[in-house]
Amino acid sequence: MEIQVMKSKLHCVTVTQAELDYIGSVTIDEDLMDAANLIENEQVHILNKNNGERFVTYVLKGERGSGVICLNGPAALKVKLGDVVIIISYANMDFEKAKTFVPWVIFPDTAKNKVK
Repeated sequence: MEIQVMKSKLHCVTVTQAELDYIGSVTIDEDLMDAANLIENEQVHILNKNNGERFVTYVLKGERGSGVICLNGPAALKVKLGDVVIIISYANMDFEKAKTFVPWVIFPDTAKNKVK
C-alpha cells in the first residue's frame, strides 16, 4: 500500500510579490528550493497564515539569493504583500518506508526569506 506523506516544507516565508497577469504558480528563490528539496514544476500546497487561505499550485525557479516568494496568476488574489505562507509538497511512498522517511523541513529567516 502507498500513502501520501509530507516531503518538503518551507515553514513561514514572506510573500514578496503577487503577479495576477500570469499563467499561474509560485516563484521561489532557488536557494530555498534547494534547501527544501523542491524542483521546478513540482506541485505544492500554499497555506496563508494571515488569512487562512489554502490552495494548490506549482513551483517556478526564482533568482538565487533574491528571497523571492511570488504568487502568480489567480493565486495572487489569495495573498497580500507581506503575508506569511507555508509551502508544502507531498510524495507517495510505500507505507513501511513512510514510517522512517524524514521530510525536508526548513525554517527560513521569515523577514528576508533566507536559509538560516
